[in-house]
Amino acid sequence: MSKVFELMGEHDFEQVVFNYDEESGLKAIICIHDTTLGPALGGTRMWNYDTEEEAVVDVTRLARGMTYKAAAAGLNLGGGKAVIIGDAEKDKSEELWRSFGRFVQSLNGRYITAEDVNTTVNDMAFVNEETEHVTGLPGTSGDPSPVTAFGVWRSMLASIEEKYGSTDISGKTVAVQGVGSVGYYLCKHISEAGGKLIVTDIKDSRLEKVKSEFGAEVVAPDEIYGVDAEIFAPTALGAVINDDTIPQFKFDIICGGANNVLAEERHGDILDEKDILYAPDYVANAGGLINVYDELQGYNKERALSRAKKIFDNTKRVYEISKRDNIPTYKAADIMAEERIAKIGRVRSNYLVR
Repeated sequence: MSKVFELMGEHDFEQVVFNYDEESGLKAIICIHDTTLGPALGGTRMWNYDTEEEAVVDVTRLARGMTYKAAAAGLNLGGGKAVIIGDAEKDKSEELWRSFGRFVQSLNGRYITAEDVNTTVNDMAFVNEETEHVTGLPGTSGDPSPVTAFGVWRSMLASIEEKYGSTDISGKTVAVQGVGSVGYYLCKHISEAGGKLIVTDIKDSRLEKVKSEFGAEVVAPDEIYGVDAEIFAPTALGAVINDDTIPQFKFDIICGGANNVLAEERHGDILDEKDILYAPDYVANAGGLINVYDELQGYNKERALSRAKKIFDNTKRVYEISKRDNIPTYKAADIMAEERIAKIGRVRSNYLVR
C-alpha cells in the first residue's frame, strides 16, 4: 500500500478513503477521482480480491473511468467508485450494507453510490437506510442493465455504420462475452435486428437462456476470442484485450458493456494498427450511468432512454476526432471527455457560488 499516493498523483485523484468495521466485517475502499463536473457517482463492486493492493488498483482504475464516462456522456457528474473486499455469496448482511452506508454518508455527498458487480438494488436499499447518497434503488430507476445494454447497442450501430456504411446488422455475427444482465439484453437487441450470436459465460443457466431464446451458439470461455464474427462484445470483466487475446481476433469491431477492456493503453494502439474499430468502453456502456443520473432528477424512463440513445452520436464523435487527429479511438474518447471537463471547469471558476 506504500504506493497509494504515487498512484493518486499519476492521474490526479482527489481522494481514496479506507473503511474497516470489525463488527460487520466491512472492508471497503471509496475512490473519488474528479468532481469538476459534479459529485462523484459510481457503483459499489464486491469482489474477493487476492490482495488489498489489487483492490486499490481496481477501484482507482474504475473511478477514473467513471470520470471520463460521465464527461463523455454529457452528464454533470464526477467519477468515483467503491469496492468491498469479500465473498458476495457468503459475506453479505444487513449490518455490512448499513455500515457501508454510514461510510458513504461520511463523505457528505461528494460520492454517490449504486449497484455494480456482485451487488444488487436490494443491497442498495440497506445502504439507503443510512444515507441518501445512493441511487438505483428498488421502486425507482431500479436495475440499470436494460439501459446500459441499449446504450451499447446504439454504440454498436454507430460502429457498424462507421465500418460498413450502414447500420444494418442482419447476417452479421456478434461474439458476446458474458450474458448476465447487460449481456442478455444486448443479445436481445442483436437478435431482434437480425444479427447472429456466439456467446460464452461462466454460468450455464445464462447460456441456456440465450441459446433457447435467441438461438445463440455457445462456446467455452477461452474460445470466444478466436471465433468467426464481425463484432466482439466484451460484457463481463475488464482487461480481456491483451497480448494473449489480440492475436486470436478475427473481428472488425469491438464494442461491449464491460469496463477497462484494454489491459494496457498500448493494446488500443495495436487494435488501431490492425484496423479493428474499437468503441471505447466508457462511451459505449454509459447507459447505466445515464439511467441512475436520471433518478437524481426524478426518474423518467423515457427521458433516460432518450439520453442513452445519444450514445450513437457520442460514438460517432469519437470516430470523427480519431480521423481528424489521426489517433486511436481510445485517445480520441479521452480528448472528448477532457475537453468538456476543461470547458465546464472554466465556467465554474468564473464566479464563487455558495
